[in-house]
Amino acid sequence: MRKVVVVTGAGAGVGRAAVEEFARHGYDVALLSRDPDRIERAVAHLKAAHGVRALGIPTDVADAHAVEAAAARIEDELGPIDVWVNVAMATVFAPVSKLTAQEFERGTKVTYLGQVYGTMAALARMRVRNRGTIVNVGSALGYRSVPLQSIYCGAKFAIRGFTDALRSEIIHDALDVHLTMVDLPALNTPQFDWALNKMGKKAQPVAPIYEPEVAARAIFFAATHRRRQVWVGFSTVKAILANRVAPGLLHRYLASAGYAGQLTDKPLDPDSPGNLFDPVPGDYGAHGRFDNRSRSRSWEMFTDRHRDGLWTLAGVALLGVGLLIRKNRA
Repeated sequence: MRKVVVVTGAGAGVGRAAVEEFARHGYDVALLSRDPDRIERAVAHLKAAHGVRALGIPTDVADAHAVEAAAARIEDELGPIDVWVNVAMATVFAPVSKLTAQEFERGTKVTYLGQVYGTMAALARMRVRNRGTIVNVGSALGYRSVPLQSIYCGAKFAIRGFTDALRSEIIHDALDVHLTMVDLPALNTPQFDWALNKMGKKAQPVAPIYEPEVAARAIFFAATHRRRQVWVGFSTVKAILANRVAPGLLHRYLASAGYAGQLTDKPLDPDSPGNLFDPVPGDYGAHGRFDNRSRSRSWEMFTDRHRDGLWTLAGVALLGVGLLIRKNRA
């Protein structure tokens, strides 16, 4: 019997790449996303391309009752949920002075509470069976905030706090439920074309940019290995470590470079769509418009996947150096 995975935000971007990755490995997949047409097309493709069972449920993850209802339906139609992946997110490109309380509330509900509601729905079922995996998707911006994305950064910081608190509770209760977090770098997804943007210029990810399949492989790896955390992309590692060493310096640097780095020189169409409150219709997939600037591999992810072997190699190398030093001294 195939395992069952649930992915939120599965209609496009990282979520869309993630369901493809799990289906490629033989998982039956449940897709939660707001746009019914997009997930219907995705479901048809997954069935045809991979021969798996696929179930698409139009769901707003900001609605706890809708998430719970989706989880119940998935278990009724596909069977017990083995893996739940929280990917859904929303952001706004604007300084705090141009944001409204309603925009903050909505973005926080989708990006932060969406992960909380998904985790709660999954954990309620996994606790009874004493097995299962929950993957929360974080970001380098959950450690080092940037200007113009205060809603998103705040939500990603909150996800870290929530995940760490829950991890201790799972250990306390001696549950065999694996909770892991995958922190992502800048990615080539459609969010830069449909996120609400008040800056008058088209948005862009800050280089280096990675293809969404890099994130999808990391999510699958985290779901199938006992890793507490996975950092994807050396840029993520640098952002996290640099913030620990010199946060004040980064504040000043981002005050001057953080705006230009996230905006192109191309003017934004006044009628450009924004997906904060309603889904943007269209045949969006995993990729955005930055394929020619994006990387398909992550060296840091490679080292994480093969860390045991790399530690062994490092140990052998150090032993060799030690023996050489002793020989030269003799």
